[in-house]
Amino acid sequence: MIPELGHFALVLATVLAIIQSVVPLVGAAAGRAAWMAVGAPAAFGQLIALTVAFAALTWAYVASDFSVLNVLQNSHSAKPMLFKVAGVWGNHEGSMLLWVLVLALFGAGVAAAGRGMPMTLRARVVAFQGWVGLGFLTFILATSNPFLRVDPPPLDGLDLNPLLQDPALALHPPFLYLGYVGFSTAFSFALAALVEGRLDAAWARWARPWVLAAWAALTVGIALGSWWAYYELGWGGWWFWDPVENASLLPWLTGTALLHCVAVVEKREALKTWTVLLAIVTFGLSLLGTFLVRSGVLTSVHAFAVDPDRGIFILVLLVLAVGGALALYAWRAPRLSSGGGFAPVSREGAVVINNLLLCTAAATVLIGTLYPLVLEALDAGRVSVGPPYYNATFVPLAAPLIALVAMGPLLAWRRGDAAAALTRLWAAGALALVGVAVVAVWQADGPPLALLGIGLGFWAVGGALVEWAERVRLFRVPLADSLRRAGNLPRAAWGMTLAHAGLGIAALAMTGASVYVQERLVVLEVGQAVEIADYRLTFAGVAPAVGPNYQAERATLDVTTLDGDAVTVLQPERRWYPVAQMGTAEAAIRSSGFADLFATLGEQADDGRWTIRVRHNPLVSWIWIGSGLMALGGVVSLADRRAWRTLRRRVRPPAAAGLPA
Repeated sequence: MIPELGHFALVLATVLAIIQSVVPLVGAAAGRAAWMAVGAPAAFGQLIALTVAFAALTWAYVASDFSVLNVLQNSHSAKPMLFKVAGVWGNHEGSMLLWVLVLALFGAGVAAAGRGMPMTLRARVVAFQGWVGLGFLTFILATSNPFLRVDPPPLDGLDLNPLLQDPALALHPPFLYLGYVGFSTAFSFALAALVEGRLDAAWARWARPWVLAAWAALTVGIALGSWWAYYELGWGGWWFWDPVENASLLPWLTGTALLHCVAVVEKREALKTWTVLLAIVTFGLSLLGTFLVRSGVLTSVHAFAVDPDRGIFILVLLVLAVGGALALYAWRAPRLSSGGGFAPVSREGAVVINNLLLCTAAATVLIGTLYPLVLEALDAGRVSVGPPYYNATFVPLAAPLIALVAMGPLLAWRRGDAAAALTRLWAAGALALVGVAVVAVWQADGPPLALLGIGLGFWAVGGALVEWAERVRLFRVPLADSLRRAGNLPRAAWGMTLAHAGLGIAALAMTGASVYVQERLVVLEVGQAVEIADYRLTFAGVAPAVGPNYQAERATLDVTTLDGDAVTVLQPERRWYPVAQMGTAEAAIRSSGFADLFATLGEQADDGRWTIRVRHNPLVSWIWIGSGLMALGGVVSLADRRAWRTLRRRVRPPAAAGLPA
């Protein structure tokens, strides 16, 4: 009965999405306040209905109701409770239900928090959110119903993919969808701006919190996915340029550009039409990622291998949403005012360069992702685009971008002084030189070009600290005054410092983890040892182990220094999940803060020896520390009271904002 309730709630949400999509839009065009007011309760009702549907599917998983086909295919009674719940979104149908739930959450959020917006703009944003939701709700009901029944129900389920039975993967999809779907709000704001003719500083203040929330959530989602790949897949790397990984990186790159552009519109009312285009492109790339993951065109460890008919449906949605938005942009954007002018050397100019680099980097990733798929679709052969391509195209674009991060915030709006900004960055330059010197001594045999990445990382961190010190006038006024200034700084300023410093730390760590890594692949018998970096790992044997829904072979490696001092014991495993008929390699990791000792257990040879892979990964943990700081910067900025006060404050709509409504 509960699954039927969930199905009914899905149908009800679809009906409410139709009302939310049509009535407020018609009301805004006709100037009918009562019709425009319908959007908010319809959005709230859709959120409630989808919450009921999602709760019903979650109940089916928790109760192991194998009469529901989705539960049968993705769960098992012996699976731990955490992974039963995570199984709700660990499959195509459940993840699409989570997608529309998050979409409804953002739509209801705009309806609730946008009381300060003009009624017509608010109605149109909510309506466009409804259109996106209606498209995906139709897709779910037509092709991906998660509540289909099985009669008669089997005694037990087929289990979830063992690779997905992991705490990081339990959190990864919700954050990823908060980012993907969150950019739909920027998309709706962009379409509403084009129809409304309102594109000014107030529009940017209303749109900015939603862009910021989506960007911060997507940052967390990508970081969690990278962390999971590092310790779960057994290869010891943190990014493989897998097409599904790229699908999440693409909207993050253009979303970062969008976030900076919205700030320019808010401060200077410049780059307005470009900001609207970025909002459309960013959500379009989110939809493209959804298509790639669910169309069956990709073979990936974290892609949903589904039938092509579903992919065609999503492709049609993608074409309608993005194609329609671009057509509206081509029609209305030329009529918008160009905004304030600025000199090439200015903070606005730095954002323009930032945008060019980010969008070009996104284009290189997009080409590398789609090119093999296009060739295969045209039956023109199969090629593989891997790390060498991205190292040759993406990295040279990332380097000047990171260099600019330190300098941009020190430039004045409209017209800046590059020489003065560089002079104020002497401390950041000194930090970069010291950091490069230390690493050059530590890794004397490393490639010289790697020192550039190290230097840029320190430069970005130093630049963020210098900019903060300038704001509080550190060492220029008494310390008590600086502390008082720091306490009075807007949270958005603190957020920018954290995000830019986090980017520098992540860049520094990515360079170290990519260039200075050491690896040994050996075949050992009991008592033999392998040496790596400053450690000796002695193989003590393999013993059986049993988990809640798997059997395992667990190795023991005694880790000592080269002088014989005990350090730790590593116990990598090879697990076998009998229900899913699938094995996994579970890495054992010892982190010292500045480097990880990473070990995995391979297969047993005919002579009884075991294959052991050992890696020494310098600075790898700091990749996720830096990513966490970036996301924290977004959250701190999002907590700025000024942003939400603007959303709640009722304003009188301006007369003749530029275009006829």
